[in-house]
Amino acid sequence: MDEISRQKMIKTTKGYLGISKEEDIFRFRENTKVVRGYSGIDKITGSVNTPIYQSTVFAHPAYDESTGYSYGRCGNPTRLELENTLAMLENGKKAWAFSSGMAAISTVVKLFKPGDHILVSDDLYGGTYRLFTNVYGVYGLEFEYIDTSKIEEVKKAIRPNTRCIFVETPSNPMMKVADLRAISNIIKENKGLLIVDNTFLSPYFQKPINYGADIVIHSGTKYIGGHNDIMSGFIIVANESLIEPIFMLAMSEGGMLSPIDSWLTLRSIKTLGIRMEKQQANAFEILKFLKSHKKIERVYYVGDVDHEGIEISKKQTTGFGGMISFSVSSADDVPNILNNLKLIPFAESLGGVETLLTFPYVQTHGAIPEEIREKLGVNNKLLRLSVGIEDAKDLIEDLEQAFR
Repeated sequence: MDEISRQKMIKTTKGYLGISKEEDIFRFRENTKVVRGYSGIDKITGSVNTPIYQSTVFAHPAYDESTGYSYGRCGNPTRLELENTLAMLENGKKAWAFSSGMAAISTVVKLFKPGDHILVSDDLYGGTYRLFTNVYGVYGLEFEYIDTSKIEEVKKAIRPNTRCIFVETPSNPMMKVADLRAISNIIKENKGLLIVDNTFLSPYFQKPINYGADIVIHSGTKYIGGHNDIMSGFIIVANESLIEPIFMLAMSEGGMLSPIDSWLTLRSIKTLGIRMEKQQANAFEILKFLKSHKKIERVYYVGDVDHEGIEISKKQTTGFGGMISFSVSSADDVPNILNNLKLIPFAESLGGVETLLTFPYVQTHGAIPEEIREKLGVNNKLLRLSVGIEDAKDLIEDLEQAFR
């Protein structure tokens, strides 16, 4: 990317997320914002959908002039509309769209240097643990896994070289809830960053930047994409000081989302609100069924009145989402349940319109050492349900017959 285009892009992206005087879309309510996106109707053509700019290169109008685009890795108009929409929904300053959630996390990690100490939620996606421990751990970054739902444990773990706290809330798969404002205050005293993986709730139900997060991460493959057909990831930053460092990393590595997948994700976001409301409504119905079933030992759902983190959830979220984990009374029941499902697929992703049942012990969390899994409760009796938008009665009937 030439320097003219680079400076133009930096200058432009810094100002994108201020309140627009022409189209004050920021005043609208959440469901209006997810449907209309950042730009709304195209001013030139009147198109109600952002076009797919399927181009790898963009011409300059003249010498020493730039449209802000030069090469597809550095910027694309379709992708930029998606990025601006995510930044708007998260109340951030700037967003970047990547080819996967792991590509987004990998980019963020490069903000740190050898010798930096990073605190990480002990209960988190196994792929994130693998990336931190097996990939970046050999480059001199020190990752320490703690229970971020326990503030005293967070305080005790802070060191002079702690530069970041990386939090999943709710956590995967044990549904632990971290107090974002309290953790933000702790790491700010150390002049570090709070990074929050917001995949489970999406910006529709939770906006971590409102509670002190510096960076928000998403696996857009999940609720944001919502149909189990697009892979994507996002970084959203709260502070302008982070724009140029992350822009440089994203541009240099090039793991960006394609124009067609950006367009598909924009289309998916239009239904984010109605999907998540339906998934949550179904989750509450299934919660009642699971809590009353004799074969279920324990249920983990952040909207459960018995969940230890429900009061914190009420403070920092507007909903509880569609993720439920539960333990069966006997490990021998797990193969029987998974083999006898007729409607619900046995698969390891989440957040889509289809309900999926996952066995974290051998699927999503297989990379985590067994002693850590056992300590957390991610054992051979635990199942994780990503609730979709089907009829709740059909889902309950399928679970009931599988339990039998």
